[in-house]
Amino acid sequence: MKYTYLIINALTVFFPVVLSFDKRVAFAKNWKFIWPGMGITGLLFLFWDVLFTIHGVWSFNDEYIVGIKLLGLPLEEILFFLTVPFACIFIYACLNYYVKWQPSPVLARVISNLLIGMAVALLVANYTRLYTAITFGLLAVLLALLLYLFKVDWLNRFYVAFAVSLIPFYIVNGLLTAIPVVLYNNAQNMGVRVGTIPFEDHFYSMALLLMNVGSFEYFKNRKTLA
Repeated sequence: MKYTYLIINALTVFFPVVLSFDKRVAFAKNWKFIWPGMGITGLLFLFWDVLFTIHGVWSFNDEYIVGIKLLGLPLEEILFFLTVPFACIFIYACLNYYVKWQPSPVLARVISNLLIGMAVALLVANYTRLYTAITFGLLAVLLALLLYLFKVDWLNRFYVAFAVSLIPFYIVNGLLTAIPVVLYNNAQNMGVRVGTIPFEDHFYSMALLLMNVGSFEYFKNRKTLA
């Protein structure tokens, strides 16, 4: 069906938008802190998306998209970089409000260092595979900057939110890769799949969400301090 990818996007964002007006979390009041980061992050990831499409990292099944394209990307793929970050920041905000427990900063630092080490190792081992190299290179740089340069204090809360976000991640990406709407070229990734989802997708998503949550926290705190 031509509207498959569009419907997946709509369902991804439907409940976060509707529940944004819950009086306790009051997520709608924080929308203004989301848009700048989503814009900056979206442009960066769309730039890579265009390059990935050109170089055959992935392609899109014309049977499941409406056919409107910009720079070779389907409209639905562009919307993906708005709907998914919005939904995941909503999860992050809700968990911050409702869940008081969080990992210790020490544990968050250990997790971050392990992720950096893993990302660097996989980058070195797979530097000729475009998707793998870009994904793990970006993740290593982002985590190193957040941990050692900016010394942010929200990584422990981020890891909890990311773990929870894997539930909708497996649903959405599972559909996109199983139908399939998105077709991956295994010559440009490690060829390791979790179900139908490439292993790299988990960490591509993590990098996308790190940038969005980081921007959200920055603009929210800047407003608080003003």
